Amino acid sequence: MDLPQHQETAPVAVLLSVYNGAAFLNDLLTSLKQQTHTNWVLLWRDDGSTDASIDYMHQFALDVGTQRCRQITSSPAHMGVVLSYATLLKDVPEGYFIAFCDQDDVWFPDKLERGLKALTVTQKPALYCSRQRLTDTRLRPISISPQLPPHPCFQMALTQNIATGCTIMLSPAAVSLLQSSFPPPNHILHDWWAYLVVTGADGTIITDNQPTLFYRQHDNNAVGAPALFTQRALAALRRGPWQFMSIFRGNLAYLAQQTYLSADNRHFVAALRTVLSQSGLIGRWHRWQMLQRSSKLRRYTWPEQIIFRLWFLLG
Repeated sequence: MDLPQHQETAPVAVLLSVYNGAAFLNDLLTSLKQQTHTNWVLLWRDDGSTDASIDYMHQFALDVGTQRCRQITSSPAHMGVVLSYATLLKDVPEGYFIAFCDQDDVWFPDKLERGLKALTVTQKPALYCSRQRLTDTRLRPISISPQLPPHPCFQMALTQNIATGCTIMLSPAAVSLLQSSFPPPNHILHDWWAYLVVTGADGTIITDNQPTLFYRQHDNNAVGAPALFTQRALAALRRGPWQFMSIFRGNLAYLAQQTYLSADNRHFVAALRTVLSQSGLIGRWHRWQMLQRSSKLRRYTWPEQIIFRLWFLLG
């Protein structure tokens, strides 16, 4: 299938993993039908729901047609959120853009249109993400998610994820990259995986500081969204250096095995792994030197950056 040349006709696969989402699904599905960009197909799978979620999805398929709402049933009942989205990704046709979708959000009508407008200006692997309007369960506004950095890169992606899954759209070239890097590491979510893969291949990250959806906050969120960077910094302090550095090392080990990394990024991953393998005062001195040489190995705000440097030196 060839990729259409114009944004207006570009095909988008919307990926939705459903798990006991009956309380919120109708709001989401209604917002999909209201998209100004209409050339989309919803690929969804149920991850073992025990409520009426599947009934809602089957009714939606009747409303929009089975060609626009396709259930993926080629995998076990319960896989967890990461493998669920990775499985959906494998069924995306060649040449399609994709948009990750959460069952409890409400999309703004121009969400797909805005993402496509940003992504279609480049032929490189590209990831688009935006801020969100945070709400309570009744969609009453709480706040807006944190500001996004203007030019994220691979070294920044190693330190934290700034791409919230429900806002992410990927170009066809980026989709192919993710499909070839299956399975994802099991210690991070699908959004960070996508962010690492695209930046690792020297792709383009496009951040949009205008919200594209209502991000509902409730007790059953797979991942919440702290509205303030200070909250995130305090959460990092509570976790301590060992948990963070375990994930950091795991990501490096995963990336070291990937063939799509650019030469510079492959060299940087190898250098980091070497430095982190060294112990004692010599090891900490080499880590400090690495931080001094690598200005882009940083988090976006200074409180988070201070904590990252501390954890990198100690963990």
